[in-house]
Amino acid sequence: MRIGFIGLGVMGVPMALNLINAGHSLTVHRVKERSQGLVDAGATPAGSAADVARASEVVILMLPDTPDVEHVLTADDGVLAGLAPGTLVIDMSSISPVATRTLAEQVEAAGGAYVDAPVSGGEVGARDGALTIFVGGTEEAVERAMPLLEVMGKTITHLGPAGSGQATKVVNQIIVGLTIEAVAEGLAVAEASGIDPAAVREALSGGFASSRILEMHGKRMVERTFDPGFRMRLHRKDLGLALAAAEHHGTSVPGVQAVAAQMDAAIARDWAELDHSALFRLLTEEPTS
Repeated sequence: MRIGFIGLGVMGVPMALNLINAGHSLTVHRVKERSQGLVDAGATPAGSAADVARASEVVILMLPDTPDVEHVLTADDGVLAGLAPGTLVIDMSSISPVATRTLAEQVEAAGGAYVDAPVSGGEVGARDGALTIFVGGTEEAVERAMPLLEVMGKTITHLGPAGSGQATKVVNQIIVGLTIEAVAEGLAVAEASGIDPAAVREALSGGFASSRILEMHGKRMVERTFDPGFRMRLHRKDLGLALAAAEHHGTSVPGVQAVAAQMDAAIARDWAELDHSALFRLLTEEPTS
């Protein structure tokens, strides 16, 4: 299949490489040192997002935030400018569910089809083709997208019309963020009580408090190793999406507000590029002057 892939970052490069290795023909945009290997593997560089669309049956986006997706789709040289009737657009970025519904309408008005398919699983999941993918779109569009999603992901769920995937990713990020904060606070109390937090983590692993976050992020906390994983600034962006969605729907999310404030404090200490488990440092380390 002729695929366009726009967004060649930490996640996008291994996802695109998996598609090449599965036998698909890729056209890519904005090739840099990180993504040069895709060209070496057979991808064709294009000068604009519109050129990517002209060369493709399916265009996949993996971009940082809502304004990036809006620009790539709607700019004068964006995807919509080169979109042929019947082209499928799959947005795998994590962006606003509300904006997603508008973007889907714009793509459909131009004769295309739209699927939102944000992911969870990080760089390791992207590399291993084992991402969890939350999917929104029509049955027909999702059916077309599924063979490609199956190359990049392991757990793939169609949740409803356009925007449903993004809404579910917001839910995922709420639960992950609040659970990281809960683990951080619990282990901080253990440490302050004179108990080895590593022993507490081990003791809890077989009980009701057990979770993947206690297992993986708790290990980062007790070892104080905060290389990303998932960067603090990106999770804070996602909590911003959660706050905006909650406001749009009139839903109260006090826990999200609290964790977002903690992440703001961490980012203010220049920890934006650390793993989100570095929330533990806020509770256990004195600020440096």
